[in-house]
Amino acid sequence: MPTRPIATKVVKTLSDHGYVAYFAGGWVRDFLMQHPSDDIDIATSATVGDVQRIFEKTIPVGVAFGIVIVVMDGHHFEVATFRKDRGYVDGRRPTGIDSATPEEDAQRRDFTINGLFYDPIRDLLLDYVDGQKDIKKKVLRAIGDPHERFLEDRLRMMRAVRYSTRFNFPIESETLQAILSHAESLLPSVAIERVWQEFKKMSRFAHFDSGLVTLHKLKLLPTIFPQLKDVPSEEIQARLSAAAHFPSNTPTIIELLELFPHFSLQEELLLCESLKLSRQEKEVVSYFHRAKKLFDMPTSWQDNVERIEWAKLYSHPENEICLQVIAAHYPQEQRDPFLERHATNRRGLEQAILRIQSNSPIVRAEDLIKQGIAPSVKMGKLLKEAEKISINQDIEDREVIIALLKQSPLWSL
Repeated sequence: MPTRPIATKVVKTLSDHGYVAYFAGGWVRDFLMQHPSDDIDIATSATVGDVQRIFEKTIPVGVAFGIVIVVMDGHHFEVATFRKDRGYVDGRRPTGIDSATPEEDAQRRDFTINGLFYDPIRDLLLDYVDGQKDIKKKVLRAIGDPHERFLEDRLRMMRAVRYSTRFNFPIESETLQAILSHAESLLPSVAIERVWQEFKKMSRFAHFDSGLVTLHKLKLLPTIFPQLKDVPSEEIQARLSAAAHFPSNTPTIIELLELFPHFSLQEELLLCESLKLSRQEKEVVSYFHRAKKLFDMPTSWQDNVERIEWAKLYSHPENEICLQVIAAHYPQEQRDPFLERHATNRRGLEQAILRIQSNSPIVRAEDLIKQGIAPSVKMGKLLKEAEKISINQDIEDREVIIALLKQSPLWSL
């Protein structure tokens, strides 16, 4: 079932209990811009206690800030009490909150296009910040004094670039100047994990590359990555020139690493550490680095690479994306031949790739136990050698592989 009717049901339930409630923020903006969205937040005069009393299932996620999740018909809705923030001391969160009118609540939000409310029962837009006007003008503007908005939460400077890039809205001049004034204070006021999440959100939409260029021009990018401090914006743009041709599902960290074309694997992993990325994201970086070195080899050198190395590269879940990312760096006329060459290679290794992906080698531990090999480090080495023999020599007969394995120096160790 679409989200909107269920969210309307939440609003009506609050209204029936005597409280004011509206859809708020991003959904209203997207609704006016005719961008389909099911991500609906609700703002209300009800307190967290009121909401928890009214609804059968709730999840307390930000009680101190007047926020609770209401679960209805399997959907989750963030319901927040209309509030005024008492003041910010750390460039991140308010020291406390007070109840407020809808108009006061709108005034403490970040940008005019996000400060709108919508009453789904009366089909009525409530605009206290001229957000509708700025949507029509296609401009991104901070609500009130932009310096205050960015000092309250410095991550809003990155959000400004994200919204500007996503909607192709230029940033209004006073808002722009405020970002330039405060860019170098982004860190350490904002946790690096929040910065990373902002990069990930930005990368979900087109023109992430131009967003990164804008972040650089506004001094935000070199604040996050000091290595880029003395790099001209023209060079940043050149480094990102291939990114426009990347697949839409390219991992965010792979796009970011375009900014550092000469990094070694160790330097790339150190950058991942500084961003506090997950083990899985680091593994993707390691895979792309290894694959790029192999795929970028001259064709004559690639002919000498063992089949097992190709099979392991092609079996990786990110293989197709990786190939397209590498191809994007080639001149247009070379991209299709590059991809076709590797598609042909991959077809020739199809069975080996399937075995690697399903962890189903032809020779298993139980086969070696029958041959008198006890579970040990030696067995592990023999199993790897068996896989290598099978793939490199294109042999699928278990007995033949074991016979060849017995001729290996590993067998007699």
